[in-house]
Amino acid sequence: MAAKASRAAFGEALIELGARDERIVTLDADLAKSTMTTGFAKKFPSRAFDVGIAESGMIGLAAGLALTGHVPFACSFACFLVGRFETIRVSVAYSDAPVKLGGTHVGVPIGEDGNTQMGLEDIACLRSLPNIPIVQPADEIETKQAVAYAVEHAGPIYLRLTRQNLEPVHEAGYRFQFGRADVLRPGNDVSILTTGGPVWNTLEAAGKLAAEGIHAEVINVATIKPLDDEAILRSAGRTGHVVTVEDHSIPAALGGAVAELLGEVMPTPLKRIGVTTFGESGDAKGLYARHGLDPDGIAATVRKFLAR
Repeated sequence: MAAKASRAAFGEALIELGARDERIVTLDADLAKSTMTTGFAKKFPSRAFDVGIAESGMIGLAAGLALTGHVPFACSFACFLVGRFETIRVSVAYSDAPVKLGGTHVGVPIGEDGNTQMGLEDIACLRSLPNIPIVQPADEIETKQAVAYAVEHAGPIYLRLTRQNLEPVHEAGYRFQFGRADVLRPGNDVSILTTGGPVWNTLEAAGKLAAEGIHAEVINVATIKPLDDEAILRSAGRTGHVVTVEDHSIPAALGGAVAELLGEVMPTPLKRIGVTTFGESGDAKGLYARHGLDPDGIAATVRKFLAR
């Protein structure tokens, strides 16, 4: 299976699902080519709505469609979509409207567009709302299954999607389970919890550490909210050390959620790897390296953490 951006897999899944389910509609704010919903719009033009540069209006329209029996996917860059937090809070969350929010171009590796286009705070915002789950798939197969799940999910849900291609980390027989983390590599020395774009790099880092005698358990946390508490606590109890790796500002995202869980239930040494500054322009590979999210950077941080 070739590498593919999760936004591309998202667009393909919408076409496949839309052919079988006429309830599905898409909404965009002048970014359909970037969110990859153009294919759906061409195939089902009467079920695709581009509202122009008006994300708040798009979210409100999506809420109305959701409350009248449709399955709307409201899509934009994550920074612009979740930037309309007040509308999501009232029209979607408070109203419990089953809107499917699709935020693309997440994290630092979106390229030369720079910080203004990067979704680096979206998880933190939406984690504060009580009824919007957050799902961030790690590759094509997981993305398509997560989109199919979102269609049937009874309430609102947020899908966090990449611009950059993602190397496959799952076998063809993998089955996404909402709220369940999956172990990609077993280990006993440290638990590394990762999600979305950096999953492949984390696996590569684990390989480097294994060559030094450090056996890391790598866990893909596709569902960031709600967390798979049982799987995380089981792994942490076995290894005694936890590291989180994510392409997002560190506070209040995966690392924050794991810190809250461990702090309340089972205090465990924890190191959080993520973005600690505003983003910047640059190529995806270089930006991952600059922020310590490349294989060498992840391995170095884990090595230093275990040596403390």
